[in-house]
Amino acid sequence: MNNILVPTDFSENCTKAAHLGIKMAKLYKAEIHFLHLLKTPVDWVKLDKQKEKRYPETLKKIGIARAALRELEKTAEREGLKCRRFLQFDAGQGDILDHSNHYHHDFIITGSSGTKGVIREITGSNVEKIVRKANAPVIVVKDQALNFPFKNIVFVSDFEEDLSNAFKQVVSIAAKCDAKIHLLRINTKTDTNSIALGLQPMKRFIEKFPEVQNYTMNVYNELYVETGITTYLKNNPADLITMCTHGTTGFLSLFSKSIAEGVTNHSTLPVMTIHI
Repeated sequence: MNNILVPTDFSENCTKAAHLGIKMAKLYKAEIHFLHLLKTPVDWVKLDKQKEKRYPETLKKIGIARAALRELEKTAEREGLKCRRFLQFDAGQGDILDHSNHYHHDFIITGSSGTKGVIREITGSNVEKIVRKANAPVIVVKDQALNFPFKNIVFVSDFEEDLSNAFKQVVSIAAKCDAKIHLLRINTKTDTNSIALGLQPMKRFIEKFPEVQNYTMNVYNELYVETGITTYLKNNPADLITMCTHGTTGFLSLFSKSIAEGVTNHSTLPVMTIHI
């Protein structure tokens, strides 16, 4: 992890995400970028200084945003990090992804605005679309207080596909944090597997990672994947939920689009998605 992007609208959860980004950047000795997208009533970059004065409310918002970005930058610099800040105008829904692709970020950390875990817009870009389309792994920070370094990381899958490259990202974070990885499969009403049979693909999967010694294997029988994850979390400690996504086609065979959105929407824990 060399280059981390933190899109922010300066909400409470985005601020938590920014501080998580700083901690992870320090752990990985990575560069960190803060990005704020600001809606303007006109094409702001084409205005001269005289015409800008016609929009005093926008000028005020720009000043507030620049000051907030500078404060994040100073916080990162105090930790000895290399940092850049970006303020973009008239941002559309693709701007965060365009920005990330341009600067070749290999990790994105952001917060979902709003309360009760409901994903809303981060000033011009929907978090769910970032999760679905980003080439880099994405961590979405939610309402629950962050525990970092992470000590318990849950990796949810059906373990039927080869997720080796994606899982290496989880292994890397676990190694940096000295965390335990909890492999989790949910047998739903569409599965005929018993818990014992559900463990078999999980065992084959983890055998590819002999360096991973601190882990558990868990299979739950529930009607729905979301409720299975919820049931697991009620009985087991967790600091981060991790899953893989195919992007526009939705989450792996285990996950439908609605499940993907539901997990990211309703979990109060941070959720990390990895595009494969």
